[in-house]
Amino acid sequence: MRREDGRPGPGDDVEAVLDELYALPPSEFVARREERAARARTRRRAQDARRIHAARRPTLAGWAANLLRRSRPDEAQRFLELGRALREAYTTLDPSGLKELSAQRRRIVSEMSRQAAALAREAGRPLSDAVQRDVETTLRAVLADPEAAAVWEAGRVEGVLIPPSEFGADAVAAVPPRREATPARTSREDTTTARGKDERRRAEREERAARSREEARAAEERLRERRTAREEAAAALERADEQEREAGERVAALEEQLSRARTERERTHAELGEARERDRAAEVELAEAEREAAAAARRAARAERDDT
Repeated sequence: MRREDGRPGPGDDVEAVLDELYALPPSEFVARREERAARARTRRRAQDARRIHAARRPTLAGWAANLLRRSRPDEAQRFLELGRALREAYTTLDPSGLKELSAQRRRIVSEMSRQAAALAREAGRPLSDAVQRDVETTLRAVLADPEAAAVWEAGRVEGVLIPPSEFGADAVAAVPPRREATPARTSREDTTTARGKDERRRAEREERAARSREEARAAEERLRERRTAREEAAAALERADEQEREAGERVAALEEQLSRARTERERTHAELGEARERDRAAEVELAEAEREAAAAARRAARAERDDT
């Protein structure tokens, strides 16, 4: 219901609507989104309608990740805290901390992905091995990337989230190897030159990492769009199959009714023929009876005249 002051009433808040949408299975997402956007337009909340309509249908992996976030809030919070600790350890390049946290990361990512698969199975939508791997990739991204963590924390993952390339397969690999101590340089010029080279190499690595992240995000976006299109096509095919099956059942029922009607028509046609035959016979018998009655009446009249 809309309030008298024009503000959204219960169930109209955009954030609440988005939370509702991303909690739905992908097959129900589009229809509910259009319903909620239409309601916002009807209530003259055009900006809200645009935000709702812009929501992208999640892939099955994205839905499973969101389901995990909502269904296991305590575990999810600990997982987010682990991600913050891992990112901080990576920033400070603490080898011992990285080693311990990375081992913990592998265990918890595996456990969380199994929980997501179990929840999806309980919801009637089991995950394939490929989809479960996408969930694991998303969980690794949540640990490594604060932006990915924010998306997952909000429960609005749309597709597979890709970890930053500098974290690689394991953040421990990012720890630089120990080097043997070398005699200290006494020349300030040599020190400045070495520092400049290190800074240039660092800048180059950061630039390459940034390009890799951008390429990965672009590739993920294309992949997500293809998956969404494929899932929508599969859903459309499923609906068409169901409609075709229902139409076939209706045709079969109508054909059965038509067959019964034709049988009934043939029976009534036969009965009509028999009734016509009986009517003609009765008509003949009636005419004969009328002639006999007339003749009898004439005979009776003559006999009465003869008596007189």
